[in-house]
Amino acid sequence: MLEGAKWRQVSWRKGTKGRLTARFAAMRVRIADGAPQRIGSAGAQHMPGEEAWLVGEHRSNGERKYYLSNLPADTPIRPLAGAIKARWICEQAHQQLKEELGLDHFEGRSWTGLHRHALMTMMAYAFLQSRRLDQAGRKKRVLGPPPKPTLPAVRQAIH
Repeated sequence: MLEGAKWRQVSWRKGTKGRLTARFAAMRVRIADGAPQRIGSAGAQHMPGEEAWLVGEHRSNGERKYYLSNLPADTPIRPLAGAIKARWICEQAHQQLKEELGLDHFEGRSWTGLHRHALMTMMAYAFLQSRRLDQAGRKKRVLGPPPKPTLPAVRQAIH
């Protein structure tokens, strides 16, 4: 579907070795996840559902990736690519929470217990990340106004 689409070189953020770029194309499609309907002898077939973005990525190493996104129809390609690429950061954080901090070791039976366990591992992760950034001498860049109260204020209060 994306072969005839306009492919553009997009940079979504600056990495340690310069700007991160790849070629992207996007188009609106309807996914067949709507209500099931019986069509002749074929059994239950899903009808077209809501519109979504079909996004293609051609990486510099020749690899091709394809994604679906439910971002609004008026989203430009650069924020669309940025949102897709931000997923990697979330996956890395989740993997570290499981491997280094024991998020996957919960064996309780209550919803409250699970939430407490998840909260404690996330607090430990946030603390370790702040220590890593301090040790590296870097500050985390945050776009937009800081949340109230600010993280440095909370950190200062617990030191």
